[in-house]
Order: sequence, then structure tokens, then C-alpha cells
Amino acid sequence: MSAPITRPGPPADTAAPLPRAAGLALDLTGRTALVTGAAGGIGRACALRLAAAGARVRAVDRSAEGLDALGARALGLTGAVEPLLLDLTDLDAAETAAAGADILVNNAGLQLVRPIEEFPPDVFHTVLTVMLEAPFRLIRGALPHMYAQGWGRIVNLSSVHGLRASAFKSAYVAAKHGLEGLSKTAALEGAPHGVTSNCVNPGYVRTPLVERQIADQAAAHGIPPERVLSDVLLKDSALKRLIEPEEVAEAVLYLCTPQASFITGTSLTLDGGWTAH
Repeated sequence: MSAPITRPGPPADTAAPLPRAAGLALDLTGRTALVTGAAGGIGRACALRLAAAGARVRAVDRSAEGLDALGARALGLTGAVEPLLLDLTDLDAAETAAAGADILVNNAGLQLVRPIEEFPPDVFHTVLTVMLEAPFRLIRGALPHMYAQGWGRIVNLSSVHGLRASAFKSAYVAAKHGLEGLSKTAALEGAPHGVTSNCVNPGYVRTPLVERQIADQAAAHGIPPERVLSDVLLKDSALKRLIEPEEVAEAVLYLCTPQASFITGTSLTLDGGWTAH
């Protein structure tokens, strides 16, 4: 007669319990964040989300009216929004404004859609000043404080155009590609000091910047404005919709949490599958 089959019993009571994952920490109380281009679009969503998490937000923009509207929307949040009227082409002022920031969100941007041979050189210069040189000066201004305390978060609002090029956007694509390199360099230098630096790369976001592109894109491609969204903007996206500013703000917030402390020098892509091709 064969011996009975023995089956393993339940684990002994003395077995070590499995570690429990900590919940996502969203409390930024006591942190100071600086957000550029904060009066509208992605910048406004980021400023409000960081303030809702408890941060004191320096909201930088050149629109006094937009900053007033942002302040009204921020009433009652856990943190605070402090408006700072500033044109980022004033690079010295930008660097000074970043002093003491624990979190830096480089978001401000502008766009012009033109063929290279028709692209105004002064606009090309302005785009690179606001979207590449100003982030460099802001990072430069923020790092001494971040290094001194052994903690800092730099989040650069790049774009799918920091990873892929599109025709007729020479200045924007050049600036975003440069921002990717700047962000990686800041990550390598900041790592020994507890400072992370990353890019967030959305596809087309429902913002005034994108809405203003429609007429330019229609003229550049020779198609009616109503076809721009389907035939141009979302042509390479697997998800056929615009991403909302609030979705981008959640990604920015995540990179500021303790759970994201090992994420640095990379690009968090929110492109609806564009770069999956």
C-alpha cells in the first residue's frame, strides 16, 4: 500500500510578515515650490495641485490678470499661492526668484509654427531664452538651497517634441531637446545631494497654447482648421484625445513624492502612445 501523499501546510506562524507598501505621500507642507508660466494651462494646474498638497507656491508669470485669477482659485487650499510678476527674458531676475525653492517646475513656453526659411530669428531667440536659458538660470538659482538641505525636486515640462521632431516647429523642438539634456545633466550633478531632475513629456494638452496653434497649423499644412486636430495634432497618437492639464499636474506631483526618489534623469512620457510607433 502506497504511503499517503503529504501536502505542504500553511506557513508557520513564526514566518516573517511581508513588508507592506507605504501609501503615496502627497503632503508637501513646509515645502516651497516655484512654477513658471503659472497663470494658465499646465502651469496653473501644477500650481493649484502643489498648493492643494500643502506647498507654498511662487507662481511666476508675466500676466498680472492671469495671476490674479489663479490667486482667486487657490483660496481655501491647504498651501498658498504667492503671485510673482516676472518676464523670464529677464534672466537675472529669474535666477534670483528661484533662491530658496525646494521644488522647481520649469513650465513656461511659447510656440510659433513656421517653416525654417520663414521663421523670424528674433522669435527663435526668444523661444530659446524663455524655454532653455531661463530654466538653466532658474535651476542655477535653486540648487544652492537644495544642496544645502540635501533635498530638491526639479521637474521640467518638456513635451513629446523633446523626444520627436515635427515640421515647422524648429524653435520649440530645439528648445525642448535642449531642455532634455539640461535636465539629465542636473540629475547627474544633483544625485549626490538628494536632488532629482526629470522631464514630463505630454502630447498635445488642452491649453491656450495648443488652441492658438490650430490656425497656424492649418495655414502651414494647407488644410481647414477643423481638420488640424484629427489630421495633424493627433495623427500619431494612439489615444485620439487631448490630455488635460490636471493629468499632467498629477505626474508632476508624483515626481515630488518620496516614492519617486529613485526616479531621476529620465522623461515621464504622457503621449497617448505617440512614441510607441
